[in-house]
Amino acid sequence: MPSRIRLIVALLFALLLGAAPVAAQLAQAAPEAATGRNDKPLQRAKTHMVAAANPLATAAGLEMLNAGGSAADAAIAVQLVLNLVEPQSSGLGGGAYLLHWDAKGDTLLTYDGRETAPMAATPDRFLRDGKPIPYDRAVHSGLSIGTPGTPRLLEAVHKAHGRLPWAHLFGPALKLAVHGFPISPRLHLLLQLMGPANFDQTARSYFFDHAGVPHPVGHLLANPAFAATLEALRDGGADAFYGGPIAAAIVAAAAAAPNHPGDLSLADIAGYRVELRSPVCVTYRGHRVCGMGPSSSGGLAVAQTLRLLEGQDLGRGPAAALDPQALHKIAEAEKLAFADRNRYVGDPAFVRIPPGMLDAGYLTSRGRLIDPAAAMPQPAAGRPPGIDSRLPGLDTTRESVGTSHVSIVDRGGNAVSMTTTIEAAFGARVMAAGFLLNNELTDFAFTPTDAEGRMLANAVAPAKRPRSSMSPTLIFDPAGRLMAVVGSPGGSRIIPYVVKAIIALIDWELDAQAAAAMPNFGSRGGPFEIESDAGFPTDAIIAELRRLGHAIVSDPLTSGLHIIRVRADHLEGGADPRREGTAAGD
Repeated sequence: MPSRIRLIVALLFALLLGAAPVAAQLAQAAPEAATGRNDKPLQRAKTHMVAAANPLATAAGLEMLNAGGSAADAAIAVQLVLNLVEPQSSGLGGGAYLLHWDAKGDTLLTYDGRETAPMAATPDRFLRDGKPIPYDRAVHSGLSIGTPGTPRLLEAVHKAHGRLPWAHLFGPALKLAVHGFPISPRLHLLLQLMGPANFDQTARSYFFDHAGVPHPVGHLLANPAFAATLEALRDGGADAFYGGPIAAAIVAAAAAAPNHPGDLSLADIAGYRVELRSPVCVTYRGHRVCGMGPSSSGGLAVAQTLRLLEGQDLGRGPAAALDPQALHKIAEAEKLAFADRNRYVGDPAFVRIPPGMLDAGYLTSRGRLIDPAAAMPQPAAGRPPGIDSRLPGLDTTRESVGTSHVSIVDRGGNAVSMTTTIEAAFGARVMAAGFLLNNELTDFAFTPTDAEGRMLANAVAPAKRPRSSMSPTLIFDPAGRLMAVVGSPGGSRIIPYVVKAIIALIDWELDAQAAAAMPNFGSRGGPFEIESDAGFPTDAIIAELRRLGHAIVSDPLTSGLHIIRVRADHLEGGADPRREGTAAGD
């Protein structure tokens, strides 16, 4: 382990031991807490590249690309390894959104592998005696567990875009599951923050020793149960996951979960389907920026923000980056986008999303609310063209900030941008068949109606997909060529993280690593949020933003941006210094 990382670990342990209440508050405020910063150099490659959240996962993807595999093949191998080495963030027990760019066919496809609520779910799922149950109690329960979508998504993407045999993609993950992987500093510290009492017995026995102490950094952790799941999935395809012993283990684990038993059924699991969605694409400074449509709100919110900023001067070139006036305008645009996102976006199978949310005239009128000289209070949603006469209610959804992002470009110029999750750190903290189950259903609003009795767009319903903020993104240059692959974890903060990266690449002309590392900032409708430990002097920025009327919240803002930038003769990759990811290529 590098000496710098050892120092960070030691300092964090001292803080944790000396300030347990602070650590507990941090864990509650940001389930994927900050675990130190490790600055990384820009990476370059000639033919192909992977950027992912752990060096072992990046290596697995690169192995597939070097074997002649496609971007899709590499993404599958990366996800299988992430399930082991970054279990707090994603895995087979969760869901994902994936954008796939076929360079030869000039085709962009987007895959919705979001989890679904059980058929037994009702709008009052998280209410007791008319009041919402405590959030963390709901997370660590069977009520939060939805039908996983990731295995079906991986299979669908491989069938459409894979080159290597399906079984070949399982090699790196199987090797690590059988022989063990070294526990990373980040995983160890997150287990330290969470504590053994917050896991079910199976997960507790896996992550902690008999005394309840998390296994140390570098400990080789094998997972024979997950190896058996991988073998079944390798040999039987996704059907082996959505039926038989694995499905039965998921149902049993959900039913036996702490606090509140789950009601997931074998029929719920067997009936899961991946949805092919239309991408959400807008023009920004002559570039085409494409994201994921609903059930994710990310693509629409990012697109609205960019279109609202199209007529604003944010400065040009690296010297303009982080100018307070630009940050003010970006935050004001994000406020407006979040207002619409919160009010109108949900699973399109259940909610009619106004078709005019990106209408040019509508966004021009909304853009007039941006005052260069003063911050607006939290705005109400607009009335986009095509809105129903009966408005949905005022949203009450609370999102956790887990998740992982994978960016890949292969030698043919094909690309994958995949954001993948089990929701909060360690999901529901319930384990089945060697993997953690999601707590995705706490992404629904706990109260199904607002004070006026109007149903919320993101209310719980049987087989419904909870609204997400995941924002996997592809950027194309003015000539239509792939320019960048972008995405991040972070709950609802994903949207400002991705907006920051897009503006950094296009307006401020930063390279991939500088864009990922640049201090995080933005607004989700209320205060201006700015990164508290960004290695950058922000005092003057904060003073100017306060002068403009912004309330300021300073927070770790632990993004996990992974960016690949396509240059004329090479690829460049950036990995977020706030987490342990890497970019690598050949």
